[in-house]
Amino acid sequence: MRQLFEKHFSFWSQRSLRVSAVLSFLLLLLSLVINYLANLYTSLHASNYVSDLILDHLPVINVDFIFFEGFSLFLVFVAGLLIREPRKIPFVLKSIALFILIRSAFMILTHVAIPPNHSYVDPNRLLEDITSGSDLFFSSHTGLPYLMALIFWNNKFLRIIFLLAAAFFGFSVLLGHLHYSIDVFSAFFITYSIFKIAQRFFSKDYQLLD
Repeated sequence: MRQLFEKHFSFWSQRSLRVSAVLSFLLLLLSLVINYLANLYTSLHASNYVSDLILDHLPVINVDFIFFEGFSLFLVFVAGLLIREPRKIPFVLKSIALFILIRSAFMILTHVAIPPNHSYVDPNRLLEDITSGSDLFFSSHTGLPYLMALIFWNNKFLRIIFLLAAAFFGFSVLLGHLHYSIDVFSAFFITYSIFKIAQRFFSKDYQLLD
């Protein structure tokens, strides 16, 4: 506990790091607001559903618990890592914010409706304002864990945990027919590009990961 306190004292006592952290929180807040507005737009403009080679051969399984509680636990785990290593806060939060902003742009460009036969999703959940169900492209349940794997790549244990989480959540949303297969598979490629953009845009914050 003392070591953790010293880490935070050292981090927050440095003005440049404190400013960067505050900016990362503000950028994340802005991205969530834009994500909310993008969700409203996609809900109002959702068109017809389409056929999918993989979903057509997968049974529909209720993944409501994994979709909400499981993903919430993933977010809590990431928050715990940032509390333990405050120097990682700026880059991680800015990368997540960039991820959400870019995904929001994709959302308002693509208005395909969710498959008609899909897992039941309880509308009265904590994440209701973050996801409308019509925000399909691309899968955040797949992309965010993969983004964390890229960020924590030098830590073999965390890399494996996050890669497994990306595969697990990706497979889960397919089993629940909550995403099309293109939403899941494209998430890996788009997320990698987002990570490389974050490395360039937030290079000073990225250096704090070491």
